[in-house]
Amino acid sequence: MEIRDKRVMVLGGWGLVGMAICRQMLSEEPKELIILSLNEREAKEACEKLSSTNNSRTLLTPFWGNVFVRDKMQGLSRNEILENDKYRNWLIEDMMEDLSEDVLRQSYLFQTIQRFKPDIIVDCINSATAVAYQDVFRGYYNLKGELQHHKKTKKYSEKLVSEVEKILCTLYIPQLIRHVQVLYEAMRRSRTGVYVKIGTSGTGGMGLNIPYTHSEEKPSRTLLSKTTVAGAHSLLLFLMARTPDAPITKEVKPTAAIAWKSIAYGEIKKAGRPIELYDCPPDKAVPLKGELTIGLADCANKIENETLKSVFVDTGENGTFSYGEFSAISSSGQMELVTPEEIAKNVIFEIRGGNTGHDIINALDNATMGPTYRAGIMRESALVKMQDLMEEHNCDSVAFELLGPPRLSKLLYEAHLLKLACGTMAAVRDTGPAELADKLHALVEDNVKLRATILSIGIAILLKDGKKLLRGPELKIPAFRGRKKMEVTAEAIDNWAQAGWVDLRVSNMQIWKRRIDQIFAEIEAVPADDTSSQFQRDHSYWLKDTTLNIGKVVGWIFSNEEQGLRMKD
Repeated sequence: MEIRDKRVMVLGGWGLVGMAICRQMLSEEPKELIILSLNEREAKEACEKLSSTNNSRTLLTPFWGNVFVRDKMQGLSRNEILENDKYRNWLIEDMMEDLSEDVLRQSYLFQTIQRFKPDIIVDCINSATAVAYQDVFRGYYNLKGELQHHKKTKKYSEKLVSEVEKILCTLYIPQLIRHVQVLYEAMRRSRTGVYVKIGTSGTGGMGLNIPYTHSEEKPSRTLLSKTTVAGAHSLLLFLMARTPDAPITKEVKPTAAIAWKSIAYGEIKKAGRPIELYDCPPDKAVPLKGELTIGLADCANKIENETLKSVFVDTGENGTFSYGEFSAISSSGQMELVTPEEIAKNVIFEIRGGNTGHDIINALDNATMGPTYRAGIMRESALVKMQDLMEEHNCDSVAFELLGPPRLSKLLYEAHLLKLACGTMAAVRDTGPAELADKLHALVEDNVKLRATILSIGIAILLKDGKKLLRGPELKIPAFRGRKKMEVTAEAIDNWAQAGWVDLRVSNMQIWKRRIDQIFAEIEAVPADDTSSQFQRDHSYWLKDTTLNIGKVVGWIFSNEEQGLRMKD
């Protein structure tokens, strides 16, 4: 994509890689460069630094906030959110509930993309670190202690509830899934053209033998959680790249330590605060007997007005390193180094349509196995064998509800009932909706085996009056999700019928007739004398079957009505 005169948003633009990308981006003369960072100071500082080298007409726009939480939790630290009942429950709802319009519109990420509607997004936020370093393992140990206490005392504990909620808030995969869902929907609605993610391997390019830990076992589970999240993130982006209405999606994944932003002498800070100096004189040494406590010992005295100062290299999101640390991790055979400018150069080249060989999504596309010619040929043989067995055993093989979703089973059984009632698609087309409803209702009423098969796999049957339901011991729809009862309303009935009930109402027969009409319109649009490879679903595809082919029809519904067409072969 041409970058000139486009609106570009860089998420994490103040960071090490983000700033390098912003500097490189300015030379391409975008119309506007939106620099988003976690806080106001960072975003404005990034714009000020870039202004001194901005020789183009590009408008520099600072913007800030936490894109992982909703708008009403902006400005709150992770700890402030987790220690507050209301905020904690908001976080759980936003992560675990269905992706509703309310969840979307409360998301700060969604609001930000909708506000600016960028043509290009470059995502430099270290998402894997943001998610994985919430440390579900520490949450587990806290919860374990509360559970043990609860078992001993047999008493209800507010602390137990709090710790359970906190560990729900740190679950990695639900957070990541929701983040990508919101990101995709926001970009789709804003018509973003290109999305580039700066990913991570989680270990600076090293393996399971990585010697750096956070005082845990080796290799560190916390560190490997980051790698796990990073890998899951790449595959979610791989899926997004295969979605027809998504932006062009790319990921550049550095596998070395990224350095550096600056080299200086000054205060050393941890979590944004200077490290205070404490002293423990030898004459106040703690005797190693009894128990060792985690808290501040009596022997340790704070040195007033003194903080740790030294020479450091600022490596952006990875923190500040001493000369010794930097020298060790960058030495040959360790993490070694890649510069942010090299990353930025590759990102710009990829956005402009070049092939650097460093796009993970493209690499996955080329390395994964897709559909094969052999499987396509053998599929026909498999279908014939199944049809022969169905005739031999006088049975119909429609749906078992083991594959899912329930909507697939519902559609297959409705198509099967139409096939039993009318035989062909043409007969369905020529039969009125009320008559179709009567025919399908009679089939369900008279055919005990068919009815029992549908009900026994968890699919309910909504009778033609829309007021009565046939059901078995299990209901796949609605999804009760911990609840034992659901309120029945007209709207709920419509939603449940659409999601996974065989629906015998006249209104649903009208929907089926529209589908069949659309299929015939597609058939008629293919010139009868066109024998080229242009059309996949021609006269022969649809009409060579003597009866309605339920698999073909439902496949058509999923590709067209459900917008589930496979993008890449």
